[in-house]
Amino acid sequence: MSETKAVQAVPLTFLAEGQEGEIVELRGGRGMTQRLTEMGFTPSTKVKVVVSNPGGTILIGVRDTKIALGRGIAMKIMVKIVG
Repeated sequence: MSETKAVQAVPLTFLAEGQEGEIVELRGGRGMTQRLTEMGFTPSTKVKVVVSNPGGTILIGVRDTKIALGRGIAMKIMVKIVG
């Protein structure tokens, strides 16, 4: 039997302001995952939560730019916490 190292992934919304993560997986339909990929949200990409408004949008730093996402979409971006 081979052992697989499990990566503990959490939704992007679980990160606190200033915290960084690395994208592990995009969950959702083909259209949504394609759009997120076009915006730079791809596996292994580092992201940082810049501003997190409770119950509102979340401002993410990704690939030298900042993108505001709704919490529903951000919940579908699975990341492993870095640092």
